[in-house]
Amino acid sequence: MLDLEAIRGAAERIDGVALRTPVLTSSTLDRDTGTTAFLKAENFQRVGAFKFRGAYNALSRLTPAQLATGVAAYSSGNHAQAVALAARLRGTKAVILMPEDTPASKVDATRGYGAEVITYDRYTGDRVALGDQLAEDRGLTLIPPYDHPHVMAGQGTVALELLEETGPLDVLLVPIGGGGLMAGCATATSHLHPKTRIVGVEPERANDTQLSLRSGERVRIPVPRTIADGQATEIPGELTFAVNQRLVDDVVLVGDDEIRAAMRFAFERLKVVLEPSGATSLAALLGGTLSGRVGVVLSGGNISVERFRDLLA
Repeated sequence: MLDLEAIRGAAERIDGVALRTPVLTSSTLDRDTGTTAFLKAENFQRVGAFKFRGAYNALSRLTPAQLATGVAAYSSGNHAQAVALAARLRGTKAVILMPEDTPASKVDATRGYGAEVITYDRYTGDRVALGDQLAEDRGLTLIPPYDHPHVMAGQGTVALELLEETGPLDVLLVPIGGGGLMAGCATATSHLHPKTRIVGVEPERANDTQLSLRSGERVRIPVPRTIADGQATEIPGELTFAVNQRLVDDVVLVGDDEIRAAMRFAFERLKVVLEPSGATSLAALLGGTLSGRVGVVLSGGNISVERFRDLLA
């Protein structure tokens, strides 16, 4: 079950291990958008993204026998690093399946945390099937990137912390990939402040959740090609969609150029480095017509100097 109690339990498990990330404000941003914005800076989280919260919470729930055999995961980058670090902290091994075109900085970081990395072609391979087979073949416990109640509960601590600091919000903007961050944040927010409007943000070329919510069932799209690689999912998670279908009020889309503009704004005006997926909610705020008190989840900052330079050149 994913509820407020599960999220508060996750907060206790990750306390002292995960970081309580800052909430940033900017008078320039408020002036430009006509809002009072509160930016939850998960780019300052361990491994550089919110993913560490869910990964560590999930690994902290494993039995001694499961820890003895190790864990497996599949990820485009941030969940891979999160599971690798969480596994090291919990004294177990991790084997991670990653796309061949994952930015090299994310692959190197995952290996740096001690994980074994196996690559596959994201445009021809089914990572879920490959991950399931990998876990079965090696006797590992699979920790999926979003479709897992303990992962979702861990991600929900993002909103829990944000709301503890800001109080009630009129709108909460959360990036959506597989939907785990949104499911956790929407659950926490709907319990604590049910009047808050919960809005997801997807890249224009990766709008599987928007299409799914409109159709009333999960919709699969071709493998997305977007600079926001962390949100390049083909279909929402089964568990995450069931939650988001109930709690999410709307999904807005942002283009790659809008994402670049948000990355530039964050760098120049906030002095913050964001990866493309970490900047989509900020892009929605900058390009939208919102008002009132708005919470914005900056989900990650894992990007190399070279890619950051190339994207903004």
